[in-house]
Amino acid sequence: MKSFIAIVIVGLFFVLALLFGAKNEQIVTVSYFIAEGQYRLPVVLAVVFLAGFIISWLFAAYYIVKLKMVVRKRNKTIAQLTNNISEPTVQDTVA
Repeated sequence: MKSFIAIVIVGLFFVLALLFGAKNEQIVTVSYFIAEGQYRLPVVLAVVFLAGFIISWLFAAYYIVKLKMVVRKRNKTIAQLTNNISEPTVQDTVA
């Protein structure tokens, strides 16, 4: 539910950026390392916002997958330890 709300909020920000850009039909110059281009402001805002959104989700997905792998490994270790504790040893049955 939290992720759905976050996606809706981000989507609203994206629409807000597009509306802001639609009212500003100004041409802006974007300088790259080796080139330069002139684009409308709404296009620049949309591309920059979308690029930042995608990059942040990639970083978040990397850390989420990394943490899930750690949790899975720890759960396996816990399961092995509980199996070792629950199985009686030969010394316990003789005494």
